[in-house]
Amino acid sequence: MRRLWPLTVRGTGAAVLAVACFVIANEVGIVELMYFGILLIAVLVASVASLYLTRRTDTVTRSLSPDVATVGRDSLVTVRVGVRTALPTAPGTWRDTVPKGLSAAANGVFPALGSGLRGAERIVQLSYVVTGVRRGIHPIGPLQVTSTDPFGLARRTTVFGERTPVTVAPAVVDLPALTNFAGEAGGTLHTTNNQLGQGADNLIARPWVAGDSMRRIHWRATAHRDELMVRQEEQESTPEATVVMDRGVLRFSPEAMQAPGTDPGFEAAVSACVSVVSRLVHDGYAVEVIDSDGTVLAERMDGGDMTEVEGMVNQFASLTARRDDHLGKLGRVFAGVMTGPVVLVVGRFDPADAETVASVAHHSTLALLLAVSPVADSLERAAELGWHAAAIDPEGDLALAWSSAAERGVSHALR
Repeated sequence: MRRLWPLTVRGTGAAVLAVACFVIANEVGIVELMYFGILLIAVLVASVASLYLTRRTDTVTRSLSPDVATVGRDSLVTVRVGVRTALPTAPGTWRDTVPKGLSAAANGVFPALGSGLRGAERIVQLSYVVTGVRRGIHPIGPLQVTSTDPFGLARRTTVFGERTPVTVAPAVVDLPALTNFAGEAGGTLHTTNNQLGQGADNLIARPWVAGDSMRRIHWRATAHRDELMVRQEEQESTPEATVVMDRGVLRFSPEAMQAPGTDPGFEAAVSACVSVVSRLVHDGYAVEVIDSDGTVLAERMDGGDMTEVEGMVNQFASLTARRDDHLGKLGRVFAGVMTGPVVLVVGRFDPADAETVASVAHHSTLALLLAVSPVADSLERAAELGWHAAAIDPEGDLALAWSSAAERGVSHALR
């Protein structure tokens, strides 16, 4: 905000003293006081003029490291200010405007600059640390620089209107691996092998049996084993997993549909979703993220490709709830197919919902349910119908809920 009054407290006192000198000189006829008052006014005018003649800022740019901020983590903001000035300038102060979605002490001392007679641009680099507070896209800026003259009589506050949008991604919690279910759920740590008899993924040798073509004899293995061996192709299949993020606003609060980061329950669900995807992709699953009606929220990510996960997390920075409730359609999405692990992340969840999604558990090698606001005995009912269920809390430990649900089938540890 610009200050309309250009004088500091010291300068204001000098102006008051000058006026008093004029009044007293006029009343008592002391000419010297008149001269002193004129001198004070001249000094004040020179002080104000020096601020407007010495510094001109042309450019303000910002960079963030890392490029995308994350809720609960620190990022370094570097501000580069291009300054042109023909005369030396005194030091001042600076303050960058930080929105509510970020937290930072964005202020400091703006350095003094020496004389630049040719008016060449000089770069002043400022930096501060920001912490992600609320998911979304938040603009940093404008930058305010306040300068004072060498006598401290006048000030000038300059506002540079350039703003820099900063993306704040949801927090990714490090979840434990589903070690108790790796073989059952089909992770690539326990890759499924299909014996095909043709193909060229991986060649192995097996003993010859009647009916095998002589063209497939593996002569090197035959010489080593001293018996006829034939080539057998082994094909590795990458297991798939599906993460369902139910975005129905009726299961959260109306704020969840208006802007990211406004509803704690929806934020807990988004964080749980991206954390589960990160865990599954890390463990080798090819993961697809969908809404409860089958709408794709993130394209299929290959197992082990954490770069794709990072892109999905950044994409979810602007995810909001939607008006319609489609949880009842989830059964149709998986009807007639058998798939790997299915993880359902939902807000409010009641016993009737448990009946609605019961069929999904029978089409999955491992069905996990994470509910932000379970009602009554809905989690117990879901567990009876084949789900491994857990209640997650915005202030609780997601990793504990994740592991305890997988081990015991249902968990209220964090409620």
